Amino acid sequence: MLLLIVTGMTTTSTYDSQVQLGPVTYSVRATAQQDLYVEVLGADADGVVVAEGMLRLPVTGGTAVGKLLGQVLDGLAKLGAPPATPRSLPPNANQPWTPALDEELRTAWLAESQHLTTSDEIKRIAQRMGRSPSSIRSRLARVGCDPDVVGRPLSAEASEVLGVRAVQG
Repeated sequence: MLLLIVTGMTTTSTYDSQVQLGPVTYSVRATAQQDLYVEVLGADADGVVVAEGMLRLPVTGGTAVGKLLGQVLDGLAKLGAPPATPRSLPPNANQPWTPALDEELRTAWLAESQHLTTSDEIKRIAQRMGRSPSSIRSRLARVGCDPDVVGRPLSAEASEVLGVRAVQG
């Protein structure tokens, strides 16, 4: 709410606002006359004051100081925020592929019929091998399998283009 009071030659502008954050209600009142006064009060449901403060600024500094305070408070909130939970990685993520693992992937892909969709089969193999679906899909061509069709090896032409060995069968 903005309240404008005009008395004689003096004009006073007042801004009042409230926000509820959990159990605390924060009230902000800004009054501009010759100077700008910003009062902040935070009280819990029982009326206990948990935050309070007042700033007095020249009217011309309000916008710049407001931006500065916003940046400082945003930065402080990020510092105090709980750390972001890292995405859980598959158990074998970032582990090197060995010839035995390549053979296991090739055998699993070529042994499957098309009873599952390609993406479902990739997810199933990824789960079994402790890898991400994207790592399985990208590795299929390297082991000579067509990553778009379950159970199909790469064609000789595709193997040549990709520079991988063609798999028989």
